[in-house]
Amino acid sequence: MNNSKTNNTVQVFWVAMGSMSSIALSILSAAILSRYFDKNDYGTYKQIVYVYTTLLIVFSAGLPRVFSFFLPRYSIEEGKAIVRKVNKVLFLAGLIFSIFLFFFSSVIADVLKNPDLSYGLKIFSPIPLFLLPTLGVEGIFSTYKRTIYIAIYNTLSRLLMLLFIVGPVVIFKGNYISAIYGWLIVSIITFVMAYFFKRIPFKKIKKVNTSLRYKEIFAYSIPLVTASIWGIAIKGADQFYISRYFGREVFAEFSNGFIELPFVSMITGSTSVVLMPMFSKVFYENKGVDKLVGTWQNVLNKSSKLIFPLVIFFIVFANEIMVVLYSERYEQSSIYFRINMFLNFFNIIIFAPLFLAMGKTKLYAIVHMVLAIIIWSFDYILIQIFYSPIAIALNSTILNIVKIIFFVYLSSDLLKVKFLDLFPLKSFGVILMHGIIMVTIVKAFQVYLSVNLPLFLQMIVCSLLYAIFLLITSKFFKLDYISIIKPLIQRIKK
Repeated sequence: MNNSKTNNTVQVFWVAMGSMSSIALSILSAAILSRYFDKNDYGTYKQIVYVYTTLLIVFSAGLPRVFSFFLPRYSIEEGKAIVRKVNKVLFLAGLIFSIFLFFFSSVIADVLKNPDLSYGLKIFSPIPLFLLPTLGVEGIFSTYKRTIYIAIYNTLSRLLMLLFIVGPVVIFKGNYISAIYGWLIVSIITFVMAYFFKRIPFKKIKKVNTSLRYKEIFAYSIPLVTASIWGIAIKGADQFYISRYFGREVFAEFSNGFIELPFVSMITGSTSVVLMPMFSKVFYENKGVDKLVGTWQNVLNKSSKLIFPLVIFFIVFANEIMVVLYSERYEQSSIYFRINMFLNFFNIIIFAPLFLAMGKTKLYAIVHMVLAIIIWSFDYILIQIFYSPIAIALNSTILNIVKIIFFVYLSSDLLKVKFLDLFPLKSFGVILMHGIIMVTIVKAFQVYLSVNLPLFLQMIVCSLLYAIFLLITSKFFKLDYISIIKPLIQRIKK
């Protein structure tokens, strides 16, 4: 049992490392482009990214999730055939996606009220053809407990994207079109790289024709596509309304600020990647849910120790962080950043792997559909009443918190567990109190630091002081932060 927990921790660690490098390079890219583009160009660039990420959910057809669901249930020999089968569909989906973007670019530009978007999307249109077949790397390597390759792949691909997208802008003083041409080149390189990476787990493995049919794959993935479409509708409502009603400059401010704390998505996303194949195997072999619930509670407890202190720090220092990252032109982004930070207290709850592993994709889709209708309706009403992008941001955050709470309620019902028993509430309270006390002390120190140090150095000193104070005083609050990484250290020593 201990070995299992240790192994899971190590697997999560490597996924997290890949995620961390991806997030760090993405932030660095946004920070550089924010300084080199004017707000109109940057807003258009972010709209292109918004259109791509929104439609990606539709055209990927839920197929990347297929790997985590089916591979644990079949032999590795059949797994080789399954990967090839799904890759063919992803390539076809990428082709359709590219054709759609090219011919409907003008329509999309009209909807978002940005005429420059039409030309930008036409230039961007070949990119999905190469990027969709790269999807699913995480599901493959997490299934076969070789997540170190996820870290390597994500780091390499993001580093290449940084060089090819930001490079032309910085070196040749290019605009957002230059960045898109760089993206096209790196998408081709990433396509080739993903092809070789996806073959790694199956080296020296003889391919055996799989009994898994396309009908079974789509029976699982299509309801998931529906859920994903509604999920992106929930996530994209605020971006659509702000883009359409408030223009490119406000959209640029909103895009930079209304983001999850990167470390939160890093930790929860990495954990989800590792848990999905494990949960799928538990339900497939009908081993019961005691182990599953215990794992969930353990993950929740560890995640809160890592995430809550970070969220508290970023809420308090939101203004300073936005200025350091994006320059003083984007200080207004701190309002959106602070609002969305409160969602991160709830995002530690990972419910998707449970529903997907149980095959409850239809229920998952229905709940998302209802919430999507509510959020789009509420956003429109708020526009008519307040005409404020801040009101849209608040509504989005509140309804997403409601979504998480409702899914936890459904989870407790499916697992036959009391709702409150899924939360280590006492631990949550202690962690929050500890973080608030320590950040208050650090904020007081900043008053002195602001006289003597530039803002960038202030943030470095404040973050270090905060971490030191947390560790030094943790024993008084009976919090053992070090224990979270002990299994990893022990594993490395071995």
